[in-house]
Amino acid sequence: MKKNIAVMGAGSWGTALAVTLGRNGHRVRLWDINETHLNDIKTFRENRPFLPGVMLPDGVDVTEDRKRMLEEADLVLFAVPSQHFRQALTRSVSDLPKEAIIVNVAKGIEQKSLQRMSEIAFSIQSDLRYVVLSGPSHAEEVGRGMPTTVAVASPKREWAEEVQDIFMNDYLRIYTNDDVAGVELGGSLKNIIALGAGISDGLGYGDNAKAAMMTRGITEITRLGVRLGADPRTFSGLSGIGDLIVTCTSMHSRNRRCGIMIGEGMSPAEAVEKVGMVVEGMYTADAAYRLAKKVDVEMPITEAIYQVIHGDLPAKDAVSRLMSRSRKHENEDSLLQLG
Repeated sequence: MKKNIAVMGAGSWGTALAVTLGRNGHRVRLWDINETHLNDIKTFRENRPFLPGVMLPDGVDVTEDRKRMLEEADLVLFAVPSQHFRQALTRSVSDLPKEAIIVNVAKGIEQKSLQRMSEIAFSIQSDLRYVVLSGPSHAEEVGRGMPTTVAVASPKREWAEEVQDIFMNDYLRIYTNDDVAGVELGGSLKNIIALGAGISDGLGYGDNAKAAMMTRGITEITRLGVRLGADPRTFSGLSGIGDLIVTCTSMHSRNRRCGIMIGEGMSPAEAVEKVGMVVEGMYTADAAYRLAKKVDVEMPITEAIYQVIHGDLPAKDAVSRLMSRSRKHENEDSLLQLG
């Protein structure tokens, strides 16, 4: 059935999903806080800065009328940076129809509150029909119709299944999950490990070091996730290992690209500026470091990345410190043991 869909945020991912939903036959309206950027998309029917070469289908309209877009929506997709999610939802919630589904695709932890996006959403309005979409998915590939598989999670299965039906097509496959905490944490924390993988690449350490970074990274992601109530099995799935692999290995990954430049000697601030888009891992590293301390969970890679991006530890010294940690048995904190 054709739906009215509002997309909040015309970055690369918001645009790619708007294009996908338009191709699926839905009526899509795309809005962004940057009016100049929005007018450019409207004029050229293309997001030239962030998703060049992907044209908007006929079913996608670009609008400045945020209020009307929201009031008529069956589903609202929030594709804003995680640190702006609270503000975007707060400003929108009074215009949302009661039965509208809220789909969040931001991957992060709010720095000030240390809350996940669902925790923010329910603190604003407790009866929101909230769904998170996450997984190994570059906008550049989804926008071009390349095969991709992601997960959607919600407190109620029927909400996740409705989103599954709306988004799924012959190149975007959706799996449902009921572990909102696990899906959100996997999608957020992998960006920190991707920064580390990029730093390792920038230092010239090769595939062995990156494989170790990824493997030990998923272990500490799971360790924190389980402490916060997530299902350990989620971290073996699309929003865990799947998202970690694609973000740590692809040059589409802005977190990895940022890490590479830091490893090559650029300051973190210079690297973020060079990337030219939001690097979620930079914010999440700060939030996750403090969250891990708060709940007393050991996260050595996260701590090392935090110290590097705050200028407290040179990148090369961070790797040396990780390699010289005290001896351990690998299975002491395996994914199965953590569960």
